[in-house]
Amino acid sequence: MKRGGSILILAVLMLAVLPVFFEVKPASAQESSYTIQNVDHQIEVMYSGNVVIRDTVTFSGQITGDFLIGFPYKYGVDILKAMAFSTDQVYPMNLGVRLGNQSGFYGAEVTFPETSPRVLSVVFILGNSFLTATGEDDYSLDFPAYPSLAYSTSRCNVTVVLPTGSSVFNVTKGDGTLFTKSFVKENLPALAYFPASASVFIPSSLVRQITLTSLDRVVSVGPAGDVAVSDSYQVFNNSTEPIRSLKFEVPVSASNFAVKDDVGRDLFMQILSDSSNPLVLPVNVSLLTPMQGGQSVIIDLNYAFPTLPSGQPHFNLNMELFPDFSYYVYTASVSVIPPEGAHIVAPTLSSVSPYSSLDRDLFQETLTVRREGVSYVETDAPVENTLQVVYDYNPLWLSLRPALLVWVIAVVGVVIGAFLRRPRPKAMSKAHKPKTTASFSRDNVKVFVEAYDERGKISEELKSLAVKVQKGKIPRRQYKVQCRALELRSSSLSKQIIELKAKFRNAGGNYANLTKQLDNSEAYVSKIEGDIRYTKTRHRAGELPTEKYKHALDDLRKRKEKAEATINTILIKLREESR
Repeated sequence: MKRGGSILILAVLMLAVLPVFFEVKPASAQESSYTIQNVDHQIEVMYSGNVVIRDTVTFSGQITGDFLIGFPYKYGVDILKAMAFSTDQVYPMNLGVRLGNQSGFYGAEVTFPETSPRVLSVVFILGNSFLTATGEDDYSLDFPAYPSLAYSTSRCNVTVVLPTGSSVFNVTKGDGTLFTKSFVKENLPALAYFPASASVFIPSSLVRQITLTSLDRVVSVGPAGDVAVSDSYQVFNNSTEPIRSLKFEVPVSASNFAVKDDVGRDLFMQILSDSSNPLVLPVNVSLLTPMQGGQSVIIDLNYAFPTLPSGQPHFNLNMELFPDFSYYVYTASVSVIPPEGAHIVAPTLSSVSPYSSLDRDLFQETLTVRREGVSYVETDAPVENTLQVVYDYNPLWLSLRPALLVWVIAVVGVVIGAFLRRPRPKAMSKAHKPKTTASFSRDNVKVFVEAYDERGKISEELKSLAVKVQKGKIPRRQYKVQCRALELRSSSLSKQIIELKAKFRNAGGNYANLTKQLDNSEAYVSKIEGDIRYTKTRHRAGELPTEKYKHALDDLRKRKEKAEATINTILIKLREESR
């Protein structure tokens, strides 16, 4: 018994003494050597319907570990981009981590390589599925009412930021309903779980539920320093409502605009004067046909930059890569093409980033910069957004092509002169002059019919390609390559058809008569197609009522079908002649 009591007393003493020698701390992803004084929690809605969660956190003390921040898990499934930065540094982030030992949260871990800043900004860009249309210009906005932090916060200021001219009707959250876009939460607890929804009014022209999948910007510099820019956007309609116009933003120094769709048709463009950002120039583009839900379009926006200064050994092009876009672009690229014969001095091949490339051909160099996830959020972070391209250019390159052309003409002239000066054989007498054979045969008719049929098939294939690229089924570059190849083949066939028609006319008789009928029918079809385009233009402009438009269009199509039937009858007769 005495021995058992001694063991018990020894155990109690050990439990009392061990904590003095070993300091035991609870496991945590971050140290508690700091406090959060204030958090500015902003919910912003982009023109593209994307939701931006911006938290500006003010600390007291130093964070010796990682900083954790997040929100209810449902918002984490549609994160497109996340950034953490201070006024002079961008910090690495690890997404999808746990917040403490709690489930139901989506967390992000910010790592500080050295000392932590006093003020930290953490920005998340979400998809546009959290903005739902509930009526005309009325939407429901789903967002986290407060940030979810590992430690409690003295004060949290919440603001819902909407486009100018919008308003908030109410905000419903777990701790009450408010009727204002700004509110304050005192003593915000750790791991706050407060999903919220707001009923908001946003004019339809200020928001579009769209996905801008890509932006390809090509900057071409001419020999005289003139700068031409082409922005090619691919836009997808995420909503169920048709979209008749789209807003795009260009640098404020842009001028001489021209807008086309994916098949080269001119679009009406209007420069908007209600921009609240002095660095961009917003333009509104009207579509020829409404973009229905689930459809995509490609818009080519062309404009000019101020001419580069001349009279110096080096030409310098300084431009902002991407302006403060009020929409989110998934992938973007900028290609700078200096004049033919120019040599890019800076940036050098060794200094080009992994997301950039410097291509050098025989006479042409191209610098391309690529980015993922472009919007106005990047302009707030200390990220380099200015591209400086320095290149050498000798003005003698201007005379290269004219000189080559002169040399080619001279060589051709010498060859022709030598041919004309060669000795000619004596002329034969009429009695011995060979008889000329007719250059026309039934094989010509067969070739003509086959060429005519193939040209018709190419025309239908070009129309099919235009429909596919408009619906986003094939990439625009593939469309241009295939379209170019088909157009070249069609041009070659047209030239062959014209030559064979001339032979038919010279042959006389039935062939000349059929050729004349074919020419008249083709001219009539071309005239009707022009009338159809004119009728559609008048209808879009509101000059032609719908009923009259449908009646006129139906009549024109019947006349076109009748003329095409005449062409098919002529081709059938020619096929019979070739047998």
